[in-house]
Amino acid sequence: MSTGESAPAAAEAARAEAALAENTLAERALAERRSGRAGIFWMMLTTLLFVTQDATIRVLTKSYPVVEVAWARFAVHMLLVGTVVAWRSPHLMVSHRLPLQLVRSCLLLATTLFAVLALRSIPFAEVQAIAAAVPVLITALSVPLLGEKVGWRRWVGVLVGMAGALIIVGPVGGTFQWALALPLAAAFSNALYQIATRKLRGVDSPTTTIFYTGMAGTVACTLALPFNWVTPDLTGAALMILLGTLGGISHFCLIRAYSAAPAATVAPFGYTTLVWAAVYSLMLFGEELRLSTILGTAVIVGSGVYIFYREQMRSRQSS
Repeated sequence: MSTGESAPAAAEAARAEAALAENTLAERALAERRSGRAGIFWMMLTTLLFVTQDATIRVLTKSYPVVEVAWARFAVHMLLVGTVVAWRSPHLMVSHRLPLQLVRSCLLLATTLFAVLALRSIPFAEVQAIAAAVPVLITALSVPLLGEKVGWRRWVGVLVGMAGALIIVGPVGGTFQWALALPLAAAFSNALYQIATRKLRGVDSPTTTIFYTGMAGTVACTLALPFNWVTPDLTGAALMILLGTLGGISHFCLIRAYSAAPAATVAPFGYTTLVWAAVYSLMLFGEELRLSTILGTAVIVGSGVYIFYREQMRSRQSS
């Protein structure tokens, strides 16, 4: 073949290759957008389920003891997850770090009990607003417990987030709201729970971790149940089953969210919890939102988003 004939052919091949590469990039970008939308959907569904779970707890604790409500939350979850794991992959019941799994499970029990006690007497939106401080607490606790380095900018974000929590729990009418120490304790134990979850990453499979999640709560609440039992009516029994089911499904949706899209895409949408909480608080429980709750929530969300942004910047610089 002559040089004159091969040049147009080579140019045509180059154009075809460029077009193929462009189509591949376009398809990849489209797939990433679809994946991002799926991740956002799963995260928003997760937050709705979490808030619905807390709303169900609030309704149940008006008629049933705290221990019984907590038992329903853990026992139904444990029954559902245990049945699926035993049927499909029984070997996943074996943990490589059983003590840490049990500590993590105990931390979730503490979180649940503090939250249940808080939801009995504190406005619903305020409990959810203080729970939004968990990412801020995780950042602070990651230094002593995970050995992570936190720069001064993220420390400022931590302090601002804690200031937001203090705005919510601060004096109202000259009286400090000591009852709000309960959701603060729940947020603190939840932060420790999530740090324990981080430590288990890469050690046990997510299925193994989910299996052990409700174990401590199921055992502890079952032992205390005979001393705290009120026979539920049909509505109460249905709500208890719903509560445990929501607990299991919400964790599944959370895993789907982070599997579908990067954390940078879905994590900020975790704050939609506060939107659902405001809706439930106003429409279901008839509670008005205090100005201090709105201001404190805005401060916490702002600091949390800033901390998350700084973490993403740090991970990009180190990669």
